Amino acid sequence: MAQRVVVIGGGGGGLGAAGGAKAVDPSAQVTVYTEYEDVAYSPCGIPFVHGKEIPSFEALFLAEKQAYVDAGIDVHYETRVSSIDRANRTITVDGEGTVGYDSLVISTGFVYADPGVPGAGLDGLYYVKNIRDAMEWDKRLDTVKKAVVVEAGPLGIEMVTALAHRGIETHVIDPNPWCLGELLDPDIAEVVQESWTELGITMHWNTTLLGFVDNGSGSVGGVSTSGGTIDCDLVVVATHKQPNNALAVAAGIAIGTTGGVIVDETMKTSDPSIWACGDVCEIPHGNASLPLQGLTGSHAYAQGKVAGANAAGGSRVYNSVYIPWGMVAGKWMIGGAAFGEVAADALGMPYVLGVAEGISRARYYPGVKKVKVKLLAEPGTLRLIGAQMIGGEGIKERADFLGVAVKKGLTLFDLATMENVYSPPIGALNEPIAVAAQNGVAASRSA
Repeated sequence: MAQRVVVIGGGGGGLGAAGGAKAVDPSAQVTVYTEYEDVAYSPCGIPFVHGKEIPSFEALFLAEKQAYVDAGIDVHYETRVSSIDRANRTITVDGEGTVGYDSLVISTGFVYADPGVPGAGLDGLYYVKNIRDAMEWDKRLDTVKKAVVVEAGPLGIEMVTALAHRGIETHVIDPNPWCLGELLDPDIAEVVQESWTELGITMHWNTTLLGFVDNGSGSVGGVSTSGGTIDCDLVVVATHKQPNNALAVAAGIAIGTTGGVIVDETMKTSDPSIWACGDVCEIPHGNASLPLQGLTGSHAYAQGKVAGANAAGGSRVYNSVYIPWGMVAGKWMIGGAAFGEVAADALGMPYVLGVAEGISRARYYPGVKKVKVKLLAEPGTLRLIGAQMIGGEGIKERADFLGVAVKKGLTLFDLATMENVYSPPIGALNEPIAVAAQNGVAASRSA
């Protein structure tokens, strides 16, 4: 009899798990349940469709639904799983009753943190997540004159720029003193915010949300804050992503300090027949063993591949993470790996800092962009512990490289003498990473 692998959730993690299970055991009966109309699209692309950088929502879909049928993956759309019975290895599915499993993968994703203020039920509050909802909201954006974005986290940063690109008067409120305040260093944030000012965006830092104001007809007409009321006709609520852990909690599966499901290196939970992946689980940081939750789509997909493969009888491992990251913010690209100064200071981690400002191409080649690199290293050994960057291009590739450099324990000495590509259209004579490392070595010697 074919083994039954059931996956709850149809995002990148869930479909990665389904594919991972089929790769290990092509004969497995793999079933995916999702509450939504679609699976395996890129929600990260939604702000860029709103901002008109991407021409259509259709471009965000990974594949047609028939592709999953052809792959032998049975996807149940708009279908809710209401409970997990671990003792009997069954789930309860609305409209289908009890469904048995041999192995289960939980990939239920995230929910936005409840703002916890009056007016949360008003029309006009946009939580960016489901692509079909986004299609309808995009039509509505054509009529919006003034919008407020609540919190300048990763999604909030992208939506702030997208709304400004649509010609909408845009305000952003956040309790932190600058954008991405729990991660981004203030000198990097300052440059981003200068570009937002150029776009006409109004920023309200150190500002607490108090409530959403009714316009008198059941729709939002403003946002009440600790700094006063901001009139608006749309609010993008981009509060912190929290693990959608209700099913796991109700089933008695072990939950960690972040609220995410605890998994081992195989993505197995506290139940030997259940695995988890994506935003619903927590993963240890490689440097400090801190539990992290709410990483990127690439992390979710990779975790799903491991979880699904092991659920089908395979033997794969997902390593601790060092989190190379990057995004577009205003007119700039920002990114980094592991810890910046804000995070290191919060954790009480001492560090040596190396900073350099360079360029992305030869100085005489058209389109050359500035690049600023900051490297953090362990005192004494000068082992790299993190980086942050801002520039006009090439940030993603540098972040990927520096993530590997942190993982492999490279030092500022290694980076100071690194080889680099010199080609006028794509690389300058002096690589900014190398120059930053050289400056860090010099700073350590003069300390």
